[in-house]
Amino acid sequence: MKYICSKCDMTAEVSTRKAKCDCGGLWKLDFKPPKFDLSLVDRDTWSIFRYRAFIPLEGEHWREISLGEGMTPVIPFNDDVLLKMDYFMPTLSFKDRGAAVLIAHCKAIGVNAVVQDSSGNAGNSVAAYCTKAEIDCEIFVPEGTSPKKLNMIKSHNAQVNVVPGSRDDCADVCRAKVDTEGKYYANHVYNPFFYEGTKTYIYEVYEQMRRIPNHIFVPLGNGTLFIGIVKALEELLESAVIENMPKIIAVQSEYCDPLAKAVIAKEKHPARVIPEPTIAEGIAIGVPMRGEEILEYIYKYNIEVITAPENRIMDARKALAEKGVYCEHTTAATYAAYMKYCELNGKTSDCLIPMCGAGLKSDH
Repeated sequence: MKYICSKCDMTAEVSTRKAKCDCGGLWKLDFKPPKFDLSLVDRDTWSIFRYRAFIPLEGEHWREISLGEGMTPVIPFNDDVLLKMDYFMPTLSFKDRGAAVLIAHCKAIGVNAVVQDSSGNAGNSVAAYCTKAEIDCEIFVPEGTSPKKLNMIKSHNAQVNVVPGSRDDCADVCRAKVDTEGKYYANHVYNPFFYEGTKTYIYEVYEQMRRIPNHIFVPLGNGTLFIGIVKALEELLESAVIENMPKIIAVQSEYCDPLAKAVIAKEKHPARVIPEPTIAEGIAIGVPMRGEEILEYIYKYNIEVITAPENRIMDARKALAEKGVYCEHTTAATYAAYMKYCELNGKTSDCLIPMCGAGLKSDH
């Protein structure tokens, strides 16, 4: 198993401390799991690591790092919509899937300190797993990040740096530190081990339902969950577990939509946009670093990209809460986009929507 550059195809050992290739390309992971088969699932393990036969793990470090992440239920919301309750996680967001695998990898290769940038949830997840693994952690977040997210990150003994400007400005400052100080970049966008964790979202859905719903809605900022979902669905297809790729609908904020604009123009690169303030902070990514890779998936599988109307996010959040589901604003944006999709395309049934973050995190 090695890293392979997404641009020049150069390979590197997965123990490298380099965040990316010398040419600037991001790493992909040269890893092919066995064919997916439920008989290979360790049903005595109550976490995402029940799927470790399909995850590139080195040694048994996951055992000392796992916080019981995953195994979130799929619940009916109405006759047309199923919700995957991914905020039922140790740090109240789906990012725990990726962080658990990434930090297990860090432990395996002897990393003792990491830095990471985040809009809040990924930083919180990385901080939690780092403190469990006894790895020093420093998190960069943009100004305006929910104070409750900041408090959670600090509670895990991580150093927090609030950066003026946008989410992209925050990433620039953090990556500059990586370049100048050689810190290990435990980032959910750059590091491909993170997607090996988020792909368990689909494994769980299949194990729980013995099928995959016809319509998969997914929020799309940096593509953390999007890439994991597509990778897992490809694995199920290659394993002949499912016959067809479901219809995937990716959701961007109407105030920050570089990938949606790129699709409209049929471009291979994300459009240049100037993000406007949005309460959907988790997908407010003006410069998605894996944008070309995401667009390749979009065109390959005829994935639709729609935008969530800003003025309907709070109404969507209220509609969810009125049925007992109290989610973050970014999560509500996906449901707002679903309702918009139905208005444009008519009644859309058998839909799966992820509940990515808990509501208390964005109450500010």
